[in-house]
Amino acid sequence: MRNINLRYVDEEYDQNGILSKMRIHYPDNFNFGYDIVDDIGKNDPNRRALVWCSEKGEGRTFTFGDMMRYSNKTANYLISLGIKKGDPVIVALKEDYQYWFVTVALHKIGAVMIPVTSMLTQHDAEYRAKLSSAVAVICTSYGKVTDAFEGIEKKCPDVRVKAMAGGKRQGWLDLDAGVESSSDKLKRIPTKATDHLLIYFSSGTTGYPKMVLHDHTYPLGHIMTAKHWHNVIPDGVHYTIAETGWVKASWGKIYGQWIMEAAAFAYDYPKFIASDMLSKISEFGITSLCCPPTMYRFFIQEGLEKYDLSAIKHASTAGEALNPDLIENWYKATGVMIAEGFGQTEATLVVCNTTKMTPRPGSMGKPSPLYDVDLLDPEGKSCAPGETGEIAVRVGVPGIYLGYYRDEKKTNATIYNGYHHTGDLAWKDEDGHYWYVGRNDDIIKSSGYRIGPFEIESVIVLHPAVKECAVTGVPDEIRGQLVKATIVLKDGYAKSDALVKEIQDFVKKETAPYKYPRAVEFVDELPKTISGKIKRAEIRKWSAERQSEPSKE
Repeated sequence: MRNINLRYVDEEYDQNGILSKMRIHYPDNFNFGYDIVDDIGKNDPNRRALVWCSEKGEGRTFTFGDMMRYSNKTANYLISLGIKKGDPVIVALKEDYQYWFVTVALHKIGAVMIPVTSMLTQHDAEYRAKLSSAVAVICTSYGKVTDAFEGIEKKCPDVRVKAMAGGKRQGWLDLDAGVESSSDKLKRIPTKATDHLLIYFSSGTTGYPKMVLHDHTYPLGHIMTAKHWHNVIPDGVHYTIAETGWVKASWGKIYGQWIMEAAAFAYDYPKFIASDMLSKISEFGITSLCCPPTMYRFFIQEGLEKYDLSAIKHASTAGEALNPDLIENWYKATGVMIAEGFGQTEATLVVCNTTKMTPRPGSMGKPSPLYDVDLLDPEGKSCAPGETGEIAVRVGVPGIYLGYYRDEKKTNATIYNGYHHTGDLAWKDEDGHYWYVGRNDDIIKSSGYRIGPFEIESVIVLHPAVKECAVTGVPDEIRGQLVKATIVLKDGYAKSDALVKEIQDFVKKETAPYKYPRAVEFVDELPKTISGKIKRAEIRKWSAERQSEPSKE
């Protein structure tokens, strides 16, 4: 290991060895493809970069030398198709290993990469292609995503290139054949650190997804993610469970991991099955793991004792409520605490439990030393400990987005007074640990109380009958709003008035009584975005449209 990351960061640690300050610096022409991938590829070519396998039993390991060559070949092929600096290119490669070739190639060219999920429908595909003016689409042959983009050039005339990886289809170029026939020599193409690099479509729990724009400094923001939260080991293998269409892939499958000279793991699977996933984690000796709390729950239900997880040295999570029982059960089985964190598509890791910190179960941790983070009240003033405020991050630091592409109005609504206003609410304790409350528009105002759905949901999912739940507010003449729980039951449980009462009493015992759900509704499934986030706005709409009231106490 050559400690490449130290070229770009200045760090300070406190007396306990905990990171206290971090600053990133970089040359004006920083480019992840040339300055990270090629640097390692030339000077440590046999170092592992990617360990890949598929559900079909296929497996390949790529070194940094391989990544340098294949990204050069891919770049030359894409250039031959007319793709140039500044061109928006949609990439839907699921977890095909070609994703890593294409990503680095586009960065080297200076094109603007637009990662999307392979679960897109035709409507989704057209919306993204039109809004971004994409000139090319690169798809996996797996699943139906090529169907979504079939004939897209008729409605999206900017699209002039369609290429497929891992298969052949009429009307699509064969990416693999084109790459293999191309030269592996590439002269550096001039780019600037401030050039556009990535556009991610936000998941959009309300309204249409927005285009989140990042520049070439974005990968450097993930040094914090990989080094101080994922705690990657240079000769280990890190696994973040996420399809490459989601921003979590940027967090855990390429940028920070490779800057830290560590290998990333990718498993191209058709469906999440806990036993299958645990077998892969064991088989490939995963040393650091990051996945949503839901997956940790499924792992524990599967039975961790049946698998050899001794290689795991660090575990992390973000995105949902993480209850203390889950943390305790995972720790008993692995000897590893789960470190929580908070971030967004618009930023990297904003709040987290860094290495050497002792996590407080339920807390997101403390503000990242990379950023200036604060909790602000509606007047823009800093909140005192115990007061709920909006998480705000000062802009102008690598990792923070430039704005919403082609949407100045929405950009100005979130970036003002020098801060990116996240729309997420939290409070901090006397020691500076942050505790998540909920989204601004999800806060329930009942009888003068401001109630966040997150903490109630984290209690309800502890009930043995509950598989999933979403907490929202419903109008009430007396209280203003009632707390409502919309619940999906586990197999073997049936809805009943008695179960409603049981769940309500359960919540009263576990949290402040005024927070318990006075309204409960059982449903077969919760409405979600394609990224898996619960659409609370749609649940609120359900409640407003239905004439009959749900069960109440």
